[in-house]
Amino acid sequence: MSQDVVSLLQQLVRIPSVNPDNAPGTDHTGEETLAVFLSGWLESIGAEVSLEEIKPGRPNLIARFAPLDGRPRILLGPHLDTVGVGGMTVDPFGGEIRDGKLWGRGACDTKGPMAAMLWALHEHRDALADLPVAVDFVAFMGEESGQWGSKDFVKRHGRDYTFALVAEPTSMQVVHVTKGSLWATLRATGKAAHSSLPERGENAILKLARALDQLDHHLGAQLATYLHPVLGRSTMNVGMIRGGARPNIVPDLAEAEIDIRITPALAAAGGALQLLKDTLEFHELPVEIVNPHENPPMETAADHPMIQLLLATDPRTGLAGAPWFSDAAHLSSGGIPGICIGPGSIDQAHTVDEFIEISALEHGARFFTAFIGGLKQA
Repeated sequence: MSQDVVSLLQQLVRIPSVNPDNAPGTDHTGEETLAVFLSGWLESIGAEVSLEEIKPGRPNLIARFAPLDGRPRILLGPHLDTVGVGGMTVDPFGGEIRDGKLWGRGACDTKGPMAAMLWALHEHRDALADLPVAVDFVAFMGEESGQWGSKDFVKRHGRDYTFALVAEPTSMQVVHVTKGSLWATLRATGKAAHSSLPERGENAILKLARALDQLDHHLGAQLATYLHPVLGRSTMNVGMIRGGARPNIVPDLAEAEIDIRITPALAAAGGALQLLKDTLEFHELPVEIVNPHENPPMETAADHPMIQLLLATDPRTGLAGAPWFSDAAHLSSGGIPGICIGPGSIDQAHTVDEFIEISALEHGARFFTAFIGGLKQA
């Protein structure tokens, strides 16, 4: 058993749980090893733990300290996976401590917030079974790619919960509104020919480039009209482009990957995918949409009783919004209102030298400990 929240986080960082879906940079991938470690740790403080396999070797973890007996129930919900480790300038699994910081992949996103939540449960281990509001610990797989863990969980268990505190590095601010996103590939096709006679071919790269220019102009203007007082406007980014095989061949295929960030107003108007389809059709742009993946925005009312309890826990805690998305959006969309909160700054997430300030980690553990203590009067 760990001696404190810092040593606990060191243990978590030293267990690789790299998401295998996007350039992991290591052979040590998947969430199962970390889930098994957490199972033993949580059982040692009185939890009943189950693992629900979502993909082979990639489970969600559910830990309950009180039975499903009808009392209100909330969850503390970090994700198990991290992004890849390629190119890191620190030992990704070292958990090194220096300069008042703990370094390694996941130290900030999101094993640091996870450790703070776990330590608060440890501190209240003798009282958790009797709280008027039951507190579960739920750790999701796959957040850094398709969010399959949270999607599956809310379908199976959403009716059991009244609120979710999803662990993300928010500098202990209560993030109650976030943008959603649409990731999609735009594909243009053409006709191959020898570059000495380009008129015999049809250049897919040029078709795609011209379509993207039109899309940026027309769709960009439409996105700017979907405003939110905290999040600002909806936006589009062209993040990747590829096409062609050789400079002396007219390319017959070109693709671009785009990211549209979705405000609640855009979601209410039908969503980004429908707007994208309508724009391409109206302007007769010669591209097709391939593999779209849309994530909903999240907006939980600031006057929700759990948000008010969080704000009352520490005067330094305030309300915030974020342009990123998380498991909380899928939980909220499925019927569990929630927020994102945790120690650490999003500025350190996914970086080559990821770290968390030890003082921030310890503050997070104290905050969650005080928050759970406040549930005794809820």
